Amino acid sequence: MKRRKIVVAAGFCLSFFIGTLMNLLFVPGFEHHGERTHRYYYEKQQRVADSFQFHVDNFAPAATVAEANREPTVPGGLQDLQTQIRERLDEVLRYGQRQARWVGPGDAVRPLERRRLMDLERASSWDSNKGVEKNDNKHANAPSPLSAAEVAPPRSPKDFTNEPMLGCSSIDNVTNVQYLGSGYTKAVYKAALNKSFSVALKSVDFGGHDMENCVKKYGSASDCYRLASFKIVKEMTLMERLQHPNILKLYGYCNQDSNDIKDTVTAITELGSPLEMIQLLQTPWEERFRICLSLGRLLHYLAHSPLGSLTLLDFRPRQFVLVGGELKVTDLDDASVEETPCSPATPANCLLEFPARNFTLPCSRGRCQGINEKRNLYNAYRFFFTYLLPHSAPLALRPLLDRIVNSTGELLWSTDETLTHLEKVLEIYRNGHYLTNNTQTYKTEYKRVADASIAGENYRCWPSYQHDGCMLSVYNIHEAIGVCDSHAQCRAFVLTNQSTWTGEDLGVHTPVFLRGNGCISAHQSRRCHQLVLFKTGAAGMSAANGKLTYIRLAS
Repeated sequence: MKRRKIVVAAGFCLSFFIGTLMNLLFVPGFEHHGERTHRYYYEKQQRVADSFQFHVDNFAPAATVAEANREPTVPGGLQDLQTQIRERLDEVLRYGQRQARWVGPGDAVRPLERRRLMDLERASSWDSNKGVEKNDNKHANAPSPLSAAEVAPPRSPKDFTNEPMLGCSSIDNVTNVQYLGSGYTKAVYKAALNKSFSVALKSVDFGGHDMENCVKKYGSASDCYRLASFKIVKEMTLMERLQHPNILKLYGYCNQDSNDIKDTVTAITELGSPLEMIQLLQTPWEERFRICLSLGRLLHYLAHSPLGSLTLLDFRPRQFVLVGGELKVTDLDDASVEETPCSPATPANCLLEFPARNFTLPCSRGRCQGINEKRNLYNAYRFFFTYLLPHSAPLALRPLLDRIVNSTGELLWSTDETLTHLEKVLEIYRNGHYLTNNTQTYKTEYKRVADASIAGENYRCWPSYQHDGCMLSVYNIHEAIGVCDSHAQCRAFVLTNQSTWTGEDLGVHTPVFLRGNGCISAHQSRRCHQLVLFKTGAAGMSAANGKLTYIRLAS
Protein backbone atom coordinates (compact mmCIF):
# COMPACT_ATOMS: atom_id res chain seq x y z
CA MET A 1 0.00 0.00 0.00
CA LYS A 2 2.82 2.36 0.92
CA ARG A 3 4.64 1.51 -2.33
CA ARG A 4 1.48 2.26 -4.32
CA LYS A 5 1.17 5.71 -2.69
CA ILE A 6 4.79 6.45 -3.54
CA VAL A 7 4.23 5.45 -7.18
CA VAL A 8 1.06 7.61 -7.42
CA ALA A 9 2.85 10.62 -5.89
CA ALA A 10 5.81 10.19 -8.22
CA GLY A 11 3.47 10.00 -11.22
CA PHE A 12 1.67 13.16 -10.13
CA CYS A 13 4.94 15.04 -9.74
CA LEU A 14 6.16 13.84 -13.14
CA SER A 15 2.93 14.92 -14.87
CA PHE A 16 3.08 18.35 -13.18
CA PHE A 17 6.70 18.79 -14.32
CA ILE A 18 5.88 17.78 -17.91
CA GLY A 19 2.86 20.11 -17.99
CA THR A 20 4.92 23.05 -16.71
CA LEU A 21 7.63 22.34 -19.29
CA MET A 22 5.04 22.24 -22.10
CA ASN A 23 3.65 25.62 -20.98
CA LEU A 24 7.08 27.20 -20.99
CA LEU A 25 7.94 25.83 -24.43
CA PHE A 26 4.73 26.27 -26.38
CA VAL A 27 2.45 28.88 -24.78
CA PRO A 28 2.98 32.28 -26.47
CA GLY A 29 4.19 35.10 -24.25
CA PHE A 30 2.72 38.60 -24.04
CA GLU A 31 3.83 42.14 -23.37
CA HIS A 32 2.04 45.01 -21.75
CA HIS A 33 1.13 47.84 -24.11
CA GLY A 34 3.68 50.22 -22.61
CA GLU A 35 6.50 47.68 -22.80
CA ARG A 36 5.62 46.86 -26.39
CA THR A 37 5.59 50.51 -27.40
CA HIS A 38 8.87 51.29 -25.66
CA ARG A 39 10.60 48.24 -27.14
CA TYR A 40 9.39 49.15 -30.63
CA TYR A 41 10.75 52.67 -30.32
CA TYR A 42 14.11 51.48 -29.00
CA GLU A 43 14.52 48.99 -31.84
CA LYS A 44 13.44 51.57 -34.41
CA GLN A 45 16.06 54.08 -33.26
CA GLN A 46 18.82 51.45 -33.44
CA ARG A 47 18.35 50.85 -37.16
CA VAL A 48 21.35 51.92 -39.22
CA ALA A 49 21.31 55.30 -40.89
CA ASP A 50 21.63 53.86 -44.40
CA SER A 51 17.97 52.86 -44.21
CA PHE A 52 17.16 56.55 -44.25
CA GLN A 53 15.80 58.12 -47.43
CA PHE A 54 15.29 61.85 -47.55
CA HIS A 55 12.76 63.38 -49.92
CA VAL A 56 13.76 66.88 -50.95
CA ASP A 57 10.59 67.68 -52.85
CA ASN A 58 8.61 69.26 -50.03
CA PHE A 59 5.86 70.62 -52.20
CA ALA A 60 5.83 67.52 -54.39
CA PRO A 61 5.98 67.65 -58.20
CA ALA A 62 2.70 67.80 -60.05
CA ALA A 63 2.93 64.20 -61.18
CA THR A 64 3.37 62.95 -57.62
CA VAL A 65 0.47 64.99 -56.30
CA ALA A 66 -1.67 63.84 -59.18
CA GLU A 67 -0.79 60.26 -58.31
CA ALA A 68 -1.66 60.94 -54.68
CA ASN A 69 -5.00 62.43 -55.65
CA ARG A 70 -6.08 59.88 -58.19
CA GLU A 71 -9.07 57.68 -57.41
CA PRO A 72 -7.82 54.72 -55.38
CA THR A 73 -8.26 51.25 -56.82
CA VAL A 74 -9.01 49.75 -53.44
CA PRO A 75 -12.04 48.14 -51.86
CA GLY A 76 -14.83 50.47 -50.90
CA GLY A 77 -13.97 50.35 -47.19
CA LEU A 78 -10.52 51.82 -47.84
CA GLN A 79 -11.70 54.62 -50.09
CA ASP A 80 -12.79 56.63 -47.06
CA LEU A 81 -9.34 56.17 -45.52
CA GLN A 82 -7.62 57.25 -48.74
CA THR A 83 -9.86 60.32 -48.84
CA GLN A 84 -8.84 61.24 -45.29
CA ILE A 85 -5.17 60.84 -46.23
CA ARG A 86 -5.55 63.13 -49.24
CA GLU A 87 -7.39 65.75 -47.17
CA ARG A 88 -4.69 65.73 -44.51
CA LEU A 89 -2.00 65.92 -47.17
CA ASP A 90 -3.75 68.92 -48.73
CA GLU A 91 -3.81 70.64 -45.34
CA VAL A 92 -0.06 70.16 -44.86
CA LEU A 93 0.65 71.43 -48.37
CA ARG A 94 -1.51 74.50 -47.78
CA TYR A 95 0.51 75.45 -44.70
CA GLY A 96 3.75 74.85 -46.58
CA GLN A 97 2.71 76.91 -49.59
CA ARG A 98 1.86 79.90 -47.39
CA GLN A 99 5.59 80.23 -46.73
CA ALA A 100 7.46 82.73 -48.87
CA ARG A 101 10.84 81.57 -50.10
CA TRP A 102 13.69 82.56 -47.81
CA VAL A 103 16.11 85.08 -49.21
CA GLY A 104 19.31 85.45 -47.30
CA PRO A 105 23.05 84.90 -47.27
CA GLY A 106 24.66 81.50 -47.40
CA ASP A 107 25.15 78.60 -49.73
CA ALA A 108 21.77 77.20 -50.67
CA VAL A 109 23.22 74.08 -52.32
CA ARG A 110 25.15 72.07 -49.79
CA PRO A 111 25.74 68.30 -49.81
CA LEU A 112 22.72 66.18 -49.06
CA GLU A 113 24.33 64.65 -45.97
CA ARG A 114 24.72 68.08 -44.37
CA ARG A 115 21.17 68.98 -45.29
CA ARG A 116 19.35 65.70 -44.85
CA LEU A 117 17.35 67.45 -42.17
CA MET A 118 15.11 70.42 -42.97
CA ASP A 119 16.38 70.46 -46.55
CA LEU A 120 13.29 71.68 -48.28
CA GLU A 121 14.34 72.90 -51.69
CA ARG A 122 12.23 71.85 -54.67
CA ALA A 123 13.32 68.68 -56.44
CA SER A 124 14.50 70.64 -59.48
CA SER A 125 17.27 72.16 -57.39
CA TRP A 126 18.55 68.75 -56.35
CA ASP A 127 18.77 66.78 -59.58
CA SER A 128 22.46 66.16 -58.94
CA ASN A 129 21.65 64.48 -55.62
CA LYS A 130 18.95 62.10 -56.81
CA GLY A 131 21.42 59.25 -56.81
CA VAL A 132 21.76 59.39 -53.04
CA GLU A 133 18.99 56.93 -52.34
CA LYS A 134 18.49 53.50 -50.88
CA ASN A 135 19.27 50.56 -53.10
CA ASP A 136 16.13 48.86 -51.89
CA ASN A 137 13.49 50.76 -53.85
CA LYS A 138 10.80 48.13 -53.91
CA HIS A 139 8.14 50.70 -52.99
CA ALA A 140 9.03 53.10 -55.80
CA ASN A 141 6.36 51.86 -58.18
CA ALA A 142 3.63 51.38 -55.61
CA PRO A 143 0.64 53.61 -56.48
CA SER A 144 0.00 54.96 -52.98
CA PRO A 145 -0.72 58.42 -51.62
CA LEU A 146 2.21 60.68 -50.86
CA SER A 147 3.86 59.64 -47.61
CA ALA A 148 4.49 61.98 -44.73
CA ALA A 149 8.23 61.83 -45.32
CA GLU A 150 7.75 63.35 -48.77
CA VAL A 151 6.16 66.48 -47.34
CA ALA A 152 8.78 68.37 -45.39
CA PRO A 153 8.23 71.53 -43.36
CA PRO A 154 8.85 74.82 -45.17
CA ARG A 155 12.26 76.36 -45.55
CA SER A 156 13.65 78.29 -42.60
CA PRO A 157 16.58 80.67 -42.12
CA LYS A 158 18.39 77.85 -40.34
CA ASP A 159 18.79 76.07 -43.67
CA PHE A 160 21.13 78.80 -44.84
CA THR A 161 23.29 79.04 -41.74
CA ASN A 162 26.13 76.93 -40.45
CA GLU A 163 24.02 75.72 -37.52
CA PRO A 164 23.82 71.92 -37.87
CA MET A 165 20.34 70.45 -37.83
CA LEU A 166 19.50 67.11 -36.29
CA GLY A 167 18.60 64.06 -38.35
CA CYS A 168 18.63 60.28 -38.27
CA SER A 169 22.33 60.02 -37.52
CA SER A 170 21.82 62.29 -34.51
CA ILE A 171 19.41 59.89 -32.83
CA ASP A 172 20.88 56.56 -33.88
CA ASN A 173 22.82 56.31 -30.62
CA VAL A 174 20.66 58.24 -28.18
CA THR A 175 20.91 57.28 -24.53
CA ASN A 176 18.67 57.47 -21.48
CA VAL A 177 15.49 57.07 -23.51
CA GLN A 178 12.49 57.64 -21.26
CA TYR A 179 8.83 57.39 -22.15
CA LEU A 180 7.11 60.66 -21.18
CA GLY A 181 3.55 60.11 -22.32
CA SER A 182 1.20 59.79 -25.24
CA GLY A 183 -2.05 61.17 -26.59
CA TYR A 184 -4.46 59.95 -29.23
CA THR A 185 -1.83 59.95 -31.98
CA LYS A 186 1.70 60.53 -30.72
CA ALA A 187 4.08 59.11 -28.16
CA VAL A 188 6.73 61.38 -26.66
CA TYR A 189 10.13 60.28 -25.38
CA LYS A 190 12.99 62.04 -23.67
CA ALA A 191 16.45 61.17 -24.99
CA ALA A 192 20.01 62.37 -24.47
CA LEU A 193 22.22 63.22 -27.45
CA ASN A 194 25.95 62.81 -26.82
CA LYS A 195 25.00 61.86 -23.25
CA SER A 196 24.44 65.53 -22.40
CA PHE A 197 21.90 67.37 -24.56
CA SER A 198 18.32 66.29 -23.88
CA VAL A 199 15.60 66.48 -26.54
CA ALA A 200 12.03 65.30 -27.00
CA LEU A 201 11.29 62.70 -29.68
CA LYS A 202 7.76 62.53 -31.08
CA SER A 203 6.55 59.63 -33.16
CA VAL A 204 3.28 57.93 -34.05
CA ASP A 205 2.09 55.72 -31.21
CA PHE A 206 1.41 52.34 -32.82
CA GLY A 207 -0.63 51.35 -29.77
CA GLY A 208 -2.43 54.67 -29.54
CA HIS A 209 -6.11 55.44 -29.97
CA ASP A 210 -5.85 56.70 -33.57
CA MET A 211 -3.79 53.79 -34.87
CA GLU A 212 -5.71 51.06 -33.08
CA ASN A 213 -9.14 52.37 -34.13
CA CYS A 214 -8.01 52.95 -37.71
CA VAL A 215 -6.44 49.51 -38.12
CA LYS A 216 -9.49 47.91 -36.54
CA LYS A 217 -11.78 49.72 -38.97
CA TYR A 218 -9.75 49.58 -42.20
CA GLY A 219 -7.24 46.77 -41.66
CA SER A 220 -4.31 48.62 -43.29
CA ALA A 221 -1.52 49.44 -40.84
CA SER A 222 0.58 51.23 -43.48
CA ASP A 223 -2.23 53.54 -44.62
CA CYS A 224 -3.34 54.19 -41.03
CA TYR A 225 0.25 55.11 -40.16
CA ARG A 226 0.39 57.45 -43.16
CA LEU A 227 -2.78 59.20 -41.96
CA ALA A 228 -1.46 59.58 -38.41
CA SER A 229 2.03 60.66 -39.48
CA PHE A 230 0.68 63.67 -41.36
CA LYS A 231 -0.27 65.10 -37.96
CA ILE A 232 3.41 65.09 -37.00
CA VAL A 233 4.39 66.61 -40.35
CA LYS A 234 1.78 69.33 -39.92
CA GLU A 235 3.12 70.08 -36.45
CA MET A 236 6.69 70.26 -37.74
CA THR A 237 5.59 72.57 -40.55
CA LEU A 238 3.92 74.94 -38.11
CA MET A 239 6.82 74.83 -35.64
CA GLU A 240 9.23 75.80 -38.36
CA ARG A 241 6.94 78.40 -39.90
CA LEU A 242 5.88 80.06 -36.64
CA GLN A 243 9.11 81.24 -35.05
CA HIS A 244 8.30 82.60 -31.60
CA PRO A 245 9.84 82.30 -28.11
CA ASN A 246 6.63 80.70 -26.79
CA ILE A 247 6.43 78.00 -29.46
CA LEU A 248 8.50 74.87 -28.92
CA LYS A 249 11.62 74.74 -31.09
CA LEU A 250 11.94 72.13 -33.80
CA TYR A 251 15.50 70.79 -33.88
CA GLY A 252 14.95 68.42 -36.79
CA TYR A 253 13.40 65.14 -37.79
CA CYS A 254 14.20 61.68 -39.09
CA ASN A 255 12.32 59.50 -41.54
CA GLN A 256 13.34 55.92 -42.19
CA ASP A 257 11.82 52.54 -42.92
CA SER A 258 11.00 50.46 -39.87
CA ASN A 259 9.58 46.95 -39.79
CA ASP A 260 6.71 46.83 -42.32
CA ILE A 261 6.10 50.59 -42.38
CA LYS A 262 7.76 52.74 -45.03
CA ASP A 263 9.05 56.18 -44.08
CA THR A 264 8.28 56.43 -40.39
CA VAL A 265 8.65 59.98 -39.08
CA THR A 266 10.20 61.12 -35.80
CA ALA A 267 10.23 64.80 -34.82
CA ILE A 268 13.13 66.08 -32.70
CA THR A 269 12.10 69.04 -30.58
CA GLU A 270 13.03 71.12 -27.59
CA LEU A 271 12.37 69.39 -24.27
CA GLY A 272 10.05 70.97 -21.72
CA SER A 273 8.44 70.09 -18.42
CA PRO A 274 4.71 69.29 -18.42
CA LEU A 275 2.37 71.71 -16.70
CA GLU A 276 1.03 70.58 -13.35
CA MET A 277 -1.72 73.00 -12.44
CA ILE A 278 -1.88 71.95 -8.77
CA GLN A 279 1.84 72.63 -8.41
CA LEU A 280 1.52 75.93 -10.24
CA LEU A 281 -1.07 77.11 -7.75
CA GLN A 282 1.55 76.63 -5.02
CA THR A 283 4.28 78.62 -6.78
CA PRO A 284 5.01 82.30 -6.10
CA TRP A 285 2.77 84.80 -7.87
CA GLU A 286 5.69 86.20 -9.86
CA GLU A 287 6.21 82.82 -11.58
CA ARG A 288 2.49 82.39 -12.24
CA PHE A 289 2.32 85.86 -13.73
CA ARG A 290 5.25 84.95 -15.98
CA ILE A 291 3.23 82.03 -17.37
CA CYS A 292 0.22 84.25 -18.05
CA LEU A 293 2.43 86.89 -19.67
CA SER A 294 4.02 84.21 -21.87
CA LEU A 295 0.57 83.03 -22.89
CA GLY A 296 -0.56 86.59 -23.66
CA ARG A 297 2.47 87.11 -25.91
CA LEU A 298 1.84 83.78 -27.65
CA LEU A 299 -1.84 84.51 -28.33
CA HIS A 300 -0.99 87.97 -29.65
CA TYR A 301 1.48 86.38 -32.09
CA LEU A 302 -1.00 83.69 -33.19
CA ALA A 303 -3.63 86.36 -33.87
CA HIS A 304 -1.18 88.13 -36.21
CA SER A 305 0.90 85.19 -37.45
CA PRO A 306 2.35 85.00 -40.99
CA LEU A 307 -0.25 82.32 -41.73
CA GLY A 308 -3.16 84.45 -40.55
CA SER A 309 -5.13 84.27 -37.32
CA LEU A 310 -4.43 80.81 -35.93
CA THR A 311 -6.50 79.03 -33.29
CA LEU A 312 -5.57 76.12 -31.04
CA LEU A 313 -8.56 73.82 -31.32
CA ASP A 314 -7.26 71.48 -28.61
CA PHE A 315 -6.48 74.16 -26.04
CA ARG A 316 -5.68 72.49 -22.72
CA PRO A 317 -2.86 72.82 -20.18
CA ARG A 318 -1.43 69.49 -21.33
CA GLN A 319 -0.67 71.04 -24.72
CA PHE A 320 1.88 73.36 -23.08
CA VAL A 321 5.22 72.86 -21.38
CA LEU A 322 7.60 75.00 -19.34
CA VAL A 323 11.11 75.66 -20.63
CA GLY A 324 13.21 77.65 -18.19
CA GLY A 325 10.05 79.07 -16.63
CA GLU A 326 8.64 80.22 -19.99
CA LEU A 327 5.36 78.76 -21.22
CA LYS A 328 5.58 77.17 -24.68
CA VAL A 329 2.95 75.44 -26.79
CA THR A 330 4.09 71.99 -27.79
CA ASP A 331 1.11 70.47 -29.61
CA LEU A 332 0.16 72.15 -32.89
CA ASP A 333 -1.35 69.28 -34.87
CA ASP A 334 -4.86 70.55 -34.10
CA ALA A 335 -4.10 74.20 -34.88
CA SER A 336 -6.07 75.85 -37.67
CA VAL A 337 -6.19 79.11 -39.60
CA GLU A 338 -9.57 78.33 -41.11
CA GLU A 339 -12.18 80.85 -40.00
CA THR A 340 -15.84 79.87 -39.91
CA PRO A 341 -17.77 81.09 -42.96
CA CYS A 342 -21.05 82.87 -42.36
CA SER A 343 -23.71 85.07 -43.90
CA PRO A 344 -26.36 87.42 -42.51
CA ALA A 345 -28.84 84.60 -42.97
CA THR A 346 -26.77 82.15 -40.88
CA PRO A 347 -25.75 84.01 -37.69
CA ALA A 348 -25.71 80.71 -35.80
CA ASN A 349 -22.45 79.84 -37.58
CA CYS A 350 -20.72 82.49 -35.45
CA LEU A 351 -21.76 80.94 -32.16
CA LEU A 352 -18.70 80.33 -29.98
CA GLU A 353 -19.65 77.61 -27.51
CA PHE A 354 -17.94 76.77 -24.22
CA PRO A 355 -19.10 74.57 -21.32
CA ALA A 356 -19.96 77.53 -19.08
CA ARG A 357 -21.29 80.05 -21.62
CA ASN A 358 -21.63 80.96 -25.29
CA PHE A 359 -20.78 84.03 -27.39
CA THR A 360 -22.20 85.20 -30.71
CA LEU A 361 -19.67 87.02 -32.87
CA PRO A 362 -20.45 89.38 -35.77
CA CYS A 363 -20.34 88.16 -39.35
CA SER A 364 -18.11 90.32 -41.54
CA ARG A 365 -17.22 89.74 -45.20
CA GLY A 366 -18.41 86.17 -45.09
CA ARG A 367 -16.36 85.21 -42.01
CA CYS A 368 -17.04 85.16 -38.27
CA GLN A 369 -15.06 88.17 -37.16
CA GLY A 370 -12.14 87.28 -34.87
CA ILE A 371 -13.45 83.83 -34.01
CA ASN A 372 -9.98 82.22 -33.89
CA GLU A 373 -8.56 84.97 -31.69
CA LYS A 374 -11.58 84.99 -29.36
CA ARG A 375 -11.54 81.21 -28.95
CA ASN A 376 -7.89 81.30 -27.89
CA LEU A 377 -8.49 84.20 -25.53
CA TYR A 378 -11.44 82.65 -23.71
CA ASN A 379 -9.57 79.36 -23.33
CA ALA A 380 -6.65 81.29 -21.84
CA TYR A 381 -9.10 82.85 -19.39
CA ARG A 382 -10.77 79.63 -18.29
CA PHE A 383 -7.65 77.46 -18.08
CA PHE A 384 -4.98 79.94 -16.94
CA PHE A 385 -5.88 83.54 -16.10
CA THR A 386 -8.71 82.84 -13.70
CA TYR A 387 -6.55 80.47 -11.60
CA LEU A 388 -3.04 81.93 -11.86
CA LEU A 389 -3.34 85.71 -12.06
CA PRO A 390 -5.12 87.16 -8.99
CA HIS A 391 -4.22 84.84 -6.10
CA SER A 392 -1.53 86.12 -3.68
CA ALA A 393 -0.67 89.00 -6.02
CA PRO A 394 0.60 92.28 -4.53
CA LEU A 395 -2.36 94.26 -3.23
CA ALA A 396 -1.76 97.27 -5.48
CA LEU A 397 -1.82 95.05 -8.60
CA ARG A 398 -5.03 93.18 -7.86
CA PRO A 399 -7.44 95.72 -9.40
CA LEU A 400 -5.48 95.59 -12.68
CA LEU A 401 -5.33 91.79 -12.60
CA ASP A 402 -9.05 91.52 -11.84
CA ARG A 403 -9.76 93.73 -14.82
CA ILE A 404 -7.68 91.48 -17.08
CA VAL A 405 -9.47 88.38 -15.83
CA ASN A 406 -12.95 89.90 -16.16
CA SER A 407 -12.35 91.44 -19.59
CA THR A 408 -10.98 88.24 -21.10
CA GLY A 409 -13.76 86.24 -19.47
CA GLU A 410 -16.32 88.48 -21.16
CA LEU A 411 -14.33 88.69 -24.42
CA LEU A 412 -14.34 92.48 -24.16
CA TRP A 413 -10.71 92.77 -25.25
CA SER A 414 -8.66 91.57 -28.18
CA THR A 415 -5.26 89.95 -27.74
CA ASP A 416 -3.72 93.37 -28.43
CA GLU A 417 -5.47 94.97 -25.46
CA THR A 418 -4.88 91.96 -23.23
CA LEU A 419 -1.15 91.95 -23.92
CA THR A 420 -0.93 95.72 -23.41
CA HIS A 421 -2.41 95.39 -19.91
CA LEU A 422 -0.21 92.40 -19.04
CA GLU A 423 2.90 94.33 -20.10
CA LYS A 424 1.69 97.28 -18.01
CA VAL A 425 1.49 95.02 -14.94
CA LEU A 426 5.03 93.81 -15.66
CA GLU A 427 6.41 97.36 -15.78
CA ILE A 428 4.66 98.34 -12.56
CA TYR A 429 5.95 95.24 -10.79
CA ARG A 430 9.48 95.39 -12.22
CA ASN A 431 9.96 99.01 -11.17
CA GLY A 432 8.52 98.56 -7.70
CA HIS A 433 5.58 100.90 -8.29
CA TYR A 434 3.27 98.42 -6.58
CA LEU A 435 4.85 99.33 -3.22
CA THR A 436 2.31 101.80 -1.89
CA ASN A 437 4.55 103.37 0.78
CA ASN A 438 8.17 102.88 -0.21
CA THR A 439 9.44 105.44 2.30
CA GLN A 440 7.68 104.00 5.33
CA THR A 441 9.71 104.10 8.55
CA TYR A 442 9.53 100.81 10.42
CA LYS A 443 9.52 100.70 14.21
CA THR A 444 11.65 97.55 14.26
CA GLU A 445 15.39 98.00 13.79
CA TYR A 446 17.69 95.60 11.95
CA LYS A 447 21.41 95.07 12.21
CA ARG A 448 23.23 94.79 8.87
CA VAL A 449 25.99 92.14 8.69
CA ALA A 450 28.04 92.01 5.47
CA ASP A 451 29.54 88.80 4.02
CA ALA A 452 27.46 86.59 6.28
CA SER A 453 24.72 84.01 5.94
CA ILE A 454 22.61 81.88 8.30
CA ALA A 455 22.54 78.09 8.06
CA GLY A 456 19.31 76.40 9.08
CA GLU A 457 16.87 78.47 11.14
CA ASN A 458 14.27 77.97 8.43
CA TYR A 459 10.51 78.20 8.58
CA ARG A 460 7.90 77.62 5.90
CA CYS A 461 5.75 80.25 4.27
CA TRP A 462 3.45 80.28 1.26
CA PRO A 463 4.08 80.71 -1.57
CA SER A 464 7.84 80.18 -1.38
CA TYR A 465 10.63 79.48 -3.86
CA GLN A 466 11.88 76.82 -1.41
CA HIS A 467 9.78 73.95 -0.14
CA ASP A 468 11.63 73.62 3.17
CA GLY A 469 12.14 77.33 3.86
CA CYS A 470 10.72 80.79 3.30
CA MET A 471 12.34 82.26 0.19
CA LEU A 472 10.54 85.21 -1.40
CA SER A 473 11.40 87.83 -4.00
CA VAL A 474 11.57 91.49 -2.95
CA TYR A 475 12.21 94.72 -4.79
CA ASN A 476 14.21 96.54 -2.10
CA ILE A 477 15.27 96.47 1.53
CA HIS A 478 12.08 98.24 2.61
CA GLU A 479 9.97 95.42 1.15
CA ALA A 480 12.16 92.77 2.82
CA ILE A 481 11.78 94.46 6.21
CA GLY A 482 8.03 94.72 5.68
CA VAL A 483 7.81 90.99 4.96
CA CYS A 484 9.88 90.05 8.02
CA ASP A 485 7.82 92.33 10.25
CA SER A 486 4.62 90.69 9.00
CA HIS A 487 5.83 87.14 9.81
CA ALA A 488 5.66 86.25 13.49
CA GLN A 489 8.49 83.69 13.11
CA CYS A 490 10.91 86.01 11.30
CA ARG A 491 13.95 87.24 13.21
CA ALA A 492 16.42 87.72 10.35
CA PHE A 493 16.77 87.54 6.57
CA VAL A 494 19.58 86.84 4.10
CA LEU A 495 19.97 88.44 0.67
CA THR A 496 20.95 85.67 -1.74
CA ASN A 497 22.30 87.83 -4.60
CA GLN A 498 20.06 85.95 -7.02
CA SER A 499 17.56 87.78 -9.18
CA THR A 500 14.31 86.49 -10.63
CA TRP A 501 13.21 86.55 -14.25
CA THR A 502 12.07 90.19 -14.05
CA GLY A 503 15.68 91.10 -14.85
CA GLU A 504 14.89 89.73 -18.34
CA ASP A 505 18.04 88.22 -19.86
CA LEU A 506 19.94 88.35 -16.59
CA GLY A 507 18.89 84.89 -15.45
CA VAL A 508 18.14 83.53 -11.98
CA HIS A 509 21.78 83.39 -10.89
CA THR A 510 22.85 86.85 -12.02
CA PRO A 511 24.62 88.81 -9.23
CA VAL A 512 22.57 91.79 -8.08
CA PHE A 513 22.77 94.63 -5.60
CA LEU A 514 19.79 95.31 -3.35
CA ARG A 515 19.62 98.97 -2.53
CA GLY A 516 17.10 101.06 -0.72
CA ASN A 517 15.56 102.18 -4.00
CA GLY A 518 15.44 98.76 -5.64
CA CYS A 519 17.24 95.69 -6.98
CA ILE A 520 19.72 96.50 -9.76
CA SER A 521 21.74 94.00 -11.77
CA ALA A 522 25.52 93.85 -11.67
CA HIS A 523 25.49 95.28 -15.20
CA GLN A 524 23.28 98.19 -14.07
CA SER A 525 21.00 97.39 -17.02
CA ARG A 526 17.66 96.33 -15.59
CA ARG A 527 15.55 96.64 -12.47
CA CYS A 528 14.85 93.28 -10.90
CA HIS A 529 13.63 91.39 -7.86
CA GLN A 530 16.03 89.59 -5.54
CA LEU A 531 15.47 86.32 -3.70
CA VAL A 532 15.61 86.64 0.09
CA LEU A 533 15.68 83.88 2.73
CA PHE A 534 13.74 84.67 5.89
CA LYS A 535 14.97 83.03 9.10
CA THR A 536 13.75 82.32 12.64
CA GLY A 537 17.02 83.44 14.20
CA ALA A 538 20.73 84.08 13.67
CA ALA A 539 22.35 81.35 15.79
CA GLY A 540 23.69 79.61 12.69
CA MET A 541 25.32 82.70 11.19
CA SER A 542 28.67 82.16 9.48
CA ALA A 543 30.93 83.91 6.99
CA ALA A 544 29.68 83.89 3.38
CA ASN A 545 31.36 86.09 0.81
CA GLY A 546 28.94 88.34 -1.07
CA LYS A 547 25.93 87.56 1.16
CA LEU A 548 24.22 90.20 3.24
CA THR A 549 22.31 89.42 6.44
CA TYR A 550 19.87 91.57 8.41
CA ILE A 551 19.17 90.61 12.05
CA ARG A 552 16.07 91.88 13.79
CA LEU A 553 16.86 93.67 17.05
CA ALA A 554 14.69 93.35 20.11
CA SER A 555 12.12 96.13 20.28
